[in-house]
Amino acid sequence: MKFKVFCELEYQVRMPTTFIFNIQVARTPNQTILEESLILDPHFQLEEFTSHNTSSRFLRLQVNDNVTFKINYNAVVDLQYKIVDEQQHKDAVPVVKLDADVIPYLFPSRYCQSDKLQKFAFKEFGHIENMYSKVLAINEWIYNNVEYIMGSTNASTSSIDTITERAGVCRDFAHLGIALCRALSIPARYFTGYAYKLNPPDFHACFEAYIGGDWIFFDPTKLVPINGLVKIANGRDAADAAVASIFGSTFCNIMNVGCESLDPKFKAYKYDKKKQKGLSYQ
Repeated sequence: MKFKVFCELEYQVRMPTTFIFNIQVARTPNQTILEESLILDPHFQLEEFTSHNTSSRFLRLQVNDNVTFKINYNAVVDLQYKIVDEQQHKDAVPVVKLDADVIPYLFPSRYCQSDKLQKFAFKEFGHIENMYSKVLAINEWIYNNVEYIMGSTNASTSSIDTITERAGVCRDFAHLGIALCRALSIPARYFTGYAYKLNPPDFHACFEAYIGGDWIFFDPTKLVPINGLVKIANGRDAADAAVASIFGSTFCNIMNVGCESLDPKFKAYKYDKKKQKGLSYQ
């Protein structure tokens, strides 16, 4: 499947500021970048680097003047995914056999305080033996019990806040899903990307759980087709995968984001808890 993704960001800089952007599509075995362009107006020197333990591609930019600038990113991506049968992923990989690069996704993190949710997680989901079904039940619980309300949370909102207030946005839904999985010793990680037909258009956050040797995708908001996402980054939580980290004083004037299918035969793959097969974006 081919997708065209783009974003346009405009910032008004008020004092010397360092930006670290994470807006480029990740290069993965299942995600091939066919075309890509990045335009900065006015021009500043950009430094690109990749996280040592992920496929995240960062852009570092230093702006010392009081100026308004735009950054535009466009890409055409060929995306492949694997459909996962829950019966083939009924067992979790024991912690003793997990690969070293998976281990960090078991631990509590800044926004995912899994150690504080263990009692709740075991009470609600501990009785479910099939690991895929267990994470799917977590996904369904969040969808049914947490209200999606735009603007209801902020950058400091954590999974504890979300389960208490029972409201949030995609970022908060993802953090809660991650925390509940980790509370049950299931590795889980944050997923941010471009989303097909997300309304209103924006970057989208979901999560992946490590089951039976695969990273399997889940979206408790159910706002977009699960086969309509182009990955930007993974992380322990949003702190690792923010699309823009800003060190200084600035104001965002414009944020336009989009994801379009270039495949005329594209068929949106929606959730159906009775028939749903999982997806892996590895």
